[in-house]
Amino acid sequence: MERSEGFHVLAVAAHPDDVEQTCGGTLLKMAERGYRTAILDLTAGEMGSRGTPGQRLEEAAEAARILGVVSRSNAGLPDARLENTIQARLRVARVIRDCRPGVVILPYWEARHPDHARCSEIGYEACFLAGLRKLDLDGDPHRPRKILYSSIYADVRPSFVVDVSAQFERRMRALLSYRSQYADQTEAAGLFPGEAEVAERLRTAARTYGALIDSEYGEPFVVKEVLRVDDIVGLGVRSL
Repeated sequence: MERSEGFHVLAVAAHPDDVEQTCGGTLLKMAERGYRTAILDLTAGEMGSRGTPGQRLEEAAEAARILGVVSRSNAGLPDARLENTIQARLRVARVIRDCRPGVVILPYWEARHPDHARCSEIGYEACFLAGLRKLDLDGDPHRPRKILYSSIYADVRPSFVVDVSAQFERRMRALLSYRSQYADQTEAAGLFPGEAEVAERLRTAARTYGALIDSEYGEPFVVKEVLRVDDIVGLGVRSL
């Protein structure tokens, strides 16, 4: 992780390409607004049926470039075997201290893939640990101000939706840069979804959430706390 004066947003995910599927448009939108963004992938996706860890790391770097991400790193934890251990939490806490984000994006805490749920647990507890002054860990204590949970694959009502209509096509370019995962391959016909199917699935999901906020495409998020509003006159989305 690049040492800096601090990042505004850090997205933590279990595997390379998870961020691109869940909150890539939001990261791109924040980058376009001048915010410094970063990604931490916990594993290299080495248990995936297609591609190699080396290929996925190269593809992750290209996807990060498309999304305008300043820094992307990998924690080197085991794919399909993530466990919420103190060692895993400290590894993530060290990154949090290093990049000092104001906002951390995590996967929703319930998921079909166990790694995604474990990533959410590890990320949340690492955010807490990173702020402990007496913790035996390099770097100055830092605790993010806000934790958001990307919920595009969770059957829950979002706390809010980010309009990513202007960023959606670049978000799809970033995702499809994972050629080892999504490029159509004749030997895998019928076993894995190809580019067209993946693109249509995500386009449909983004349209569904975009419709909730009167936009073409959206990315949903959940927060555990109540959001504060100071100006009710400027609230978006019509009631009638």
